[in-house]
Amino acid sequence: MLDMTQVLTYSTALGIAAAIPGPGMAALVARSVSGGAISGFCLLSGLILGDLTYLSFAVFGLALIAEHFNALFQTVRWGAALYLCYLAWQFWFARHQALDPDKPVQRKALWAAAISGLTITLSNPKTIAFYLALLPLAINLQAVSLHTWALVLVPLTVLVLLAVGTLFILAAVRIRHVLSGQRAQQRLFRGAAAIMVVAAASMLAR
Repeated sequence: MLDMTQVLTYSTALGIAAAIPGPGMAALVARSVSGGAISGFCLLSGLILGDLTYLSFAVFGLALIAEHFNALFQTVRWGAALYLCYLAWQFWFARHQALDPDKPVQRKALWAAAISGLTITLSNPKTIAFYLALLPLAINLQAVSLHTWALVLVPLTVLVLLAVGTLFILAAVRIRHVLSGQRAQQRLFRGAAAIMVVAAASMLAR
């Protein structure tokens, strides 16, 4: 069982890591600006699911398995980097979109946002480094049981990421009118593209 010090340390570290600009939050802001809050929260759900995946990897020792399947994970690493580059290309050449708050959001677009969030997190080197390298420094993983994982770490992770993500979404929605112009949107999307390229380079360099 985790003591309160470990819980607070994990919550604080996760909150700080989530708030640091990266591919996930860049995509979250861009999606919230272009598609609104609902679209943003769908992407956020995918981001959270990706974090829970790596949390489970760390807790149940699946990181050790990766060491014995190096060729497979090298392939995954290159695939993740290429996906981030593909997202960067989409953001860089994204066309100006007239923002209409009353325009209904299609269900297909919401599912695409969630899947995009999941894929971005799974290919995010910052997320990988946090759960597979920094998490063991904050929490004694040997003391984490299935019960602790399910009733403490999973809800805590969801709450922290939901809180941080909600702040980004609300901020993006509030400034949508500022980003209605073509030049403002271009700067936002190209900034997101640059973050994706840096993340892809970091993925290949590690």
